[in-house]
Amino acid sequence: MNPPGLNDPSDYGYTQAVVVPSGAKLVYIAGQGGADENGKYGNFATQLKQAFANLRTALTAVGATPEDVVKITILSVNHNEEKLRLISAQRKSFWLNHKPASTLIPVPRLASDEMLFEIDAVAVIPNS
Repeated sequence: MNPPGLNDPSDYGYTQAVVVPSGAKLVYIAGQGGADENGKYGNFATQLKQAFANLRTALTAVGATPEDVVKITILSVNHNEEKLRLISAQRKSFWLNHKPASTLIPVPRLASDEMLFEIDAVAVIPNS
């Protein structure tokens, strides 16, 4: 939800607040970087797409879908407006109509010199 009195960030692909229903299964996905399955990194745009693909793989492994994600945290090395544009476009294509809460943190460095992007997630799998 985007409560009255707060900016509506829908154009950036996220929302201000999410309520978790009682009895749901809560899942935490560790930060997913932009390395492929062979540990290879590309440029920022390549890492961004790969990190979201890695996130999808982790979600699938625990029985969740992107629509189950309620919160993400994004870390962006040497962040700028162009990177924000790329991140927003990727976020909106990953979640077409669903918008999790989101925090974006510009950082000078991640776990390795090659890493330029990382995303973690909290998902809620409803009881069936």
